[in-house]
Amino acid sequence: MNKKKIINDPVYGFITIPSELIYDLISHPYFQRLRYIKQLGMTHLVYPGALHTRFHHALGAMHLMGLALEVLRSKGHPISFEEEEAATIAILLHDIGHGPFSHALEHTLVNGIQHEDISMLMMDKLNEEFNGQLDQAIEIFKGKYHRNFFYQLISGQLDLDRMDYLNRDSFFTGVSEGVISFDRIIKMFNVVNDQLVIEEKGIYSIEKFLIARRLMYWQVYLHKTVIAGEQLLVKILERAKELASNGTILFATPALQHFLGEDVTELNFFKDENHLLQFSKLDDQDIYAAIKVWENHPDIILARLCKMLNSRKLYKVEITNEAPSPERIATLSENIAQALNLFGDDISYFVFTDSIRNRAYNAGNSNINILMKNGALVDITKASDLSNLASLDRTVKKYILCYTKLEEKS
Repeated sequence: MNKKKIINDPVYGFITIPSELIYDLISHPYFQRLRYIKQLGMTHLVYPGALHTRFHHALGAMHLMGLALEVLRSKGHPISFEEEEAATIAILLHDIGHGPFSHALEHTLVNGIQHEDISMLMMDKLNEEFNGQLDQAIEIFKGKYHRNFFYQLISGQLDLDRMDYLNRDSFFTGVSEGVISFDRIIKMFNVVNDQLVIEEKGIYSIEKFLIARRLMYWQVYLHKTVIAGEQLLVKILERAKELASNGTILFATPALQHFLGEDVTELNFFKDENHLLQFSKLDDQDIYAAIKVWENHPDIILARLCKMLNSRKLYKVEITNEAPSPERIATLSENIAQALNLFGDDISYFVFTDSIRNRAYNAGNSNINILMKNGALVDITKASDLSNLASLDRTVKKYILCYTKLEEKS
């Protein structure tokens, strides 16, 4: 069977699957599951085109890795076929551990565990299946390979993961502020002392990359209506888990039932192989099928939350620089509790607070170093003549207040 397939990608055009091993990994059920997990969670509630998946993103990042390694080879850096395949596998599988709706439910189904940890566990399982052929890819993914620039291409301030998702997310949302010069940035890649650097000619493209990332967070990823949809999804699953833990029978696929029925934490997830088995069968469809059925559940809170999501009557979200006053929260809680006939902790499903953070650049974590014409390496914030670029290294924290909108009486 010919495994040298070509995929037509709407962002980059034709993408080639570079080896038989990579073809077999893409064909594996772990990876095929990503076809049914939306890249941007509930963002399609705001930007209707944002229906692309983790599958698209992983293939795009794989393609960019091929371009990057080709550039580095052309600049005299020896990269073996084994290293190229390993780095390509590492970027291909970097998001394989994402759960339904990507980041939206990250800590809801499994408490205290990051998707990167599940990705690592899945890669270990795949390595067993493929008789150790992923050893070097796992080394690179963990940052333990002696040539550090491979790890920086996968997980750094200018990695190919970020480069693809900014490109792809701006394409599918139609938000032009996220468009970056990915091809020029990759052409400016170089390596000094096994560290990934950018040649001085690429400095303006890097400035645009960092600003685009900041704008995409505020305009897309942290858009208040996206937050409203994702918080509603979280509250639905929280209520379902609360009911299931108290013995209520809920409609759910076997995989979802597994995570509703018991408290799966980081500690026990890695001890019981059945948790990973069930997780690997979960995708967006499990969640949404349940929500459509739960809309008619006898529990009025679960039913109301599901109806809100299905009819797109989302929470009202207020984003502020200061925490909302306790008095305002108390007044809202009292009014909503009275209108919906709620008691005790049940009001927390309809009035609650949280916070969001945005940091476009983290200078302490794998700096973006510019290779100047005189051979010196300078951090982008010092090399740039943009006075506001250094401010992107600051974490901006904002507060959110979510509450259900009451129907106005005529």
